[in-house]
Amino acid sequence: MVTLTLPDTEARDNETITILDPRDGSTVGTLPVSTRAEAETALLAAHSAQAAWAQTPAAERGSRLHDAAERLSAVADELAELNSRETGRPVADARAGIQAGIDTLHQYAELGPVHRGRSLAGADLAADYTRYEPRGLAVVLTPWNDPIAVSCGLIGAALVTGNTVVHKPSERCPHLGLRFGEALADAFPADVFRTVTGGASLGSVLVGDPLVDVVAHVGSSASGHAIARLAAQHGAHVVRENGGNDPLIVDAGVDPKWAAQQAALGAFANTGQICTSVERIYVHREVANAFLAHLVAEASDLTGSPGFGPLVDERMRAHVHAHVTDAVAHGATLLVGGEPDPAPGSRYPATVLTDCTPAMAVMREETFGPVAPVQVADDFEAALEAACDDRYGLAATVLTPSIAHAQQAIARLKVGTVKVNEVFGGAPGGSAQPRGESGSGFGYGPELLDEFSLAKVVHLASPGTAQED
Repeated sequence: MVTLTLPDTEARDNETITILDPRDGSTVGTLPVSTRAEAETALLAAHSAQAAWAQTPAAERGSRLHDAAERLSAVADELAELNSRETGRPVADARAGIQAGIDTLHQYAELGPVHRGRSLAGADLAADYTRYEPRGLAVVLTPWNDPIAVSCGLIGAALVTGNTVVHKPSERCPHLGLRFGEALADAFPADVFRTVTGGASLGSVLVGDPLVDVVAHVGSSASGHAIARLAAQHGAHVVRENGGNDPLIVDAGVDPKWAAQQAALGAFANTGQICTSVERIYVHREVANAFLAHLVAEASDLTGSPGFGPLVDERMRAHVHAHVTDAVAHGATLLVGGEPDPAPGSRYPATVLTDCTPAMAVMREETFGPVAPVQVADDFEAALEAACDDRYGLAATVLTPSIAHAQQAIARLKVGTVKVNEVFGGAPGGSAQPRGESGSGFGYGPELLDEFSLAKVVHLASPGTAQED
């Protein structure tokens, strides 16, 4: 995900955040940024509440998480409207993301109480086992592109395992983050869950505080590296899902129209602002012309349609357009799109580029916008080799009729998730570890409970009797 780098700076008093609606440029509102003192107060309060929360029976923690999900459901329509006003996400899509968050809270409410260690084979008259204990105080830093769903996963897993949480939502959707925090907080004892608002400097205050035991972050790779360095100074555990540059391989023998539909979904859904969006495409020469024609048609149909929203703000649009203009300047062919909408707001059209090369920023970096850059490959091996040549490692997709090619891609792609013949989807309960610049640790699924826990081995023996000399 593209966002600001987290600097090692001080939070300042009297700062405010003003949010403009990316759909039309109108003002959503202005909010004060939490001061350093307010952030430290929240951390201390959550730290003080943690011991009692950890001693709360796991079943009760799960029940309170169910309650939090119901409270979130009661304000879902209000949150969806706020989400749309602050980030430009269409209301229906925002509502679907909130429902995903509600479902995630319910899932962790059930998984938490059955999260357990295991018995070990020891002596007959002793008991040997492992048990899980909470890490302590968690700082959770979440993004703007799917703010409720991502927040519910990290916050839910942290709370149900007995950690307390201080949450900083993205500074690009602070009204949404505060309202979300209000909806959840009443489901838990005082200070178990706290919310603060602010940008990178406030994030530095939170991450760098020695009271913090674990940090969970979804955002850019640059921010993730800064977070890891700050957290390392006092030994906090870090879980981070960071930037991606996810490839899509289109093999010979596939239906080019179907492949173009998959590529359009991967590159243009949520206006390309998804962590696992398709960022670069490698298409076999045999199907390239037909594939490109269909992809251009898909892009043309999407731009201006009700479900195709703006980019989150002008800063993001400038970043996306810079990648497009750089590619064209270095020899890429613009087939459709590529020009910002002159109307107020931050709209950008679905864009297709071909004749792209590995040196171009649009192929080398995360664009995080509705851009589908295409490189034609002579064969599957060339496409796979190009797809593997990247420092990120979040996800990848392969469209192929060949089981052999699918197996080669699965084995060789250094990513956390490989999808074959479908850009989005997957069974519930999956959990992956990103590679390289894309982060570290399990960021979702049942294994996320492990990230917020510490394992303790216990050896319990009966007292003995001293041997007579």
